[in-house]
Amino acid sequence: MATTAETPLLEEHVIDAVDHDGLAAGRSNTGRWTAAWFIIGVEVAERFAYYGIASNLISYLTGPLGQSTAVAAANVNAWSGISSILPVLGAFVADAFLGRYRTIIIASLIYVLGMALLTLSALLVPITSENKEVASSSLLNLLFFFSLYLVAVGQSGHKPCVQAFGADQFDEKDTQEKRDRSSFFNWWYLSMSAGICLAVVVVVYVQEAVGWALGFGIPCVFMVISLVLFVSGRRSYRYSKRRHEKETNPFTRIGRVFFVAFKNRSLSPSQTELEANTSHVYPEKLRFLNKALLVSDASTEEDTACSVSDVEDAKALVRLIPVWLTTLGYALPYAQYMTFFTKQGATLERTIFPGVKIPSASLQVLIGVSVVLFVPIYDRVLVPMGRSITKDPCGITTLKRIGAGMVLATLTMMVAALVESKRIQTAKEYGLIDQPDTTIPMSIWWLVPQYLLLGLADVLTLVGMQEFFYSQVPTELRSIGLALYLSAFGVGSLFSSLLVYVIDLVTGGDAGNSWFNSNLNKAHLDYFYWLLAVISAVGFSVFLFVSKSYIYRRVDGV
Repeated sequence: MATTAETPLLEEHVIDAVDHDGLAAGRSNTGRWTAAWFIIGVEVAERFAYYGIASNLISYLTGPLGQSTAVAAANVNAWSGISSILPVLGAFVADAFLGRYRTIIIASLIYVLGMALLTLSALLVPITSENKEVASSSLLNLLFFFSLYLVAVGQSGHKPCVQAFGADQFDEKDTQEKRDRSSFFNWWYLSMSAGICLAVVVVVYVQEAVGWALGFGIPCVFMVISLVLFVSGRRSYRYSKRRHEKETNPFTRIGRVFFVAFKNRSLSPSQTELEANTSHVYPEKLRFLNKALLVSDASTEEDTACSVSDVEDAKALVRLIPVWLTTLGYALPYAQYMTFFTKQGATLERTIFPGVKIPSASLQVLIGVSVVLFVPIYDRVLVPMGRSITKDPCGITTLKRIGAGMVLATLTMMVAALVESKRIQTAKEYGLIDQPDTTIPMSIWWLVPQYLLLGLADVLTLVGMQEFFYSQVPTELRSIGLALYLSAFGVGSLFSSLLVYVIDLVTGGDAGNSWFNSNLNKAHLDYFYWLLAVISAVGFSVFLFVSKSYIYRRVDGV
């Protein structure tokens, strides 16, 4: 027979107003936002640096490094995917060992080193790719990709921790601060998008008009600025600390729930015992984890049951898995704007003034413009309207917000497919199918709708995912929560890379009728976009089913 352990509910991880040395500091609402804006400034500089590399990377690979379109797209997606998956490791180190502040410092130093080496690699590659032997040198390729993935390692600690650190400035147990935190995620993404827009407009132009070395060097300088800015604001921050100095590592504490539940899988407590000790746990969901609350009569004194709060935290993590899986349907369309959208634009008429031709990657600024225009409307108009109707502090639930963006992502792929069909048809009409280097007489502004729609989708789904995964994990694991959201995009990018490789292989590569032929006039990106639209629609359908049964994590004191 099994007995239940009368373990008291552990007090949650508390967010105290302290500086890095643990000194108490009083905080007003203005003070919270001052610290938050300081941290937002750090993220703006980092995003400028990251997108200074990422936004036009495919042009560098197909240009100076001489790679084919399919190989370059696969490489960009692979790097982007790994860059988004590695934050899980960085978040683990932060939440389990170093803390967010120290992790950000160390990650920033690695980031700067990677970008400095990237700049050096560009200096060693000819500005033009006429010298193919030098441009494709194995040593230069090794230096370039080593530098590129060193940047990914730096981002792994920087990206999830900075945003979690910013959100930590607001206490979710206070109603007003919870509202402020929801607004923080909106303004965070708006400011971040402004940094991305600046990178796309300035850095991309420098890369194509001046040189790649300077184009990579400018982001490196901004990353140094980001580090200096972050350190200089150390005494204005609110830091997370555990209530008890000897509190168990959260990974050990939650991992033990699964171990004890499995160990007690054969125990059968009475219904009365179970209900009496799981009043704070969701008894109708994941009931097998409730067995972690039990202690066998044959157990030794060293064997103890897990606490109710431990079981609740374990269940919160398990409930995230199906939501995470369904968001991959959004991550696939999201992966395309830095690769095939850019290659599409490169074939079109890009002259905006006599003698002035914009880089095709510069159209990515439209995503940021869409975000900058829509976030204030969403935060100041739609959210208050939603609050008055739903009584939810955030206007609508985060899952509904994510789902709305997934619908827009599907629409984005449909529009992109139609525009690509128009581009190919125009090439046929003007006899340009076999002339890939000739500009197609079709304005690049045809691509504007797909960029704007993707920006609107980001405001809903991407920002919604940030807030959802941050709020639905145990308090001590919020860096992990944001890393989970990033990893969805990482897996989506890797899956996109695999999909491109398989389709290119099946359709014969450049020698056949590949959907990704280096001559885009012979390719069929429209088929690929329609495929992604179907995948996205299916992903949304499954997401809808999963979200209806999702139970939000309970927060004490709210």
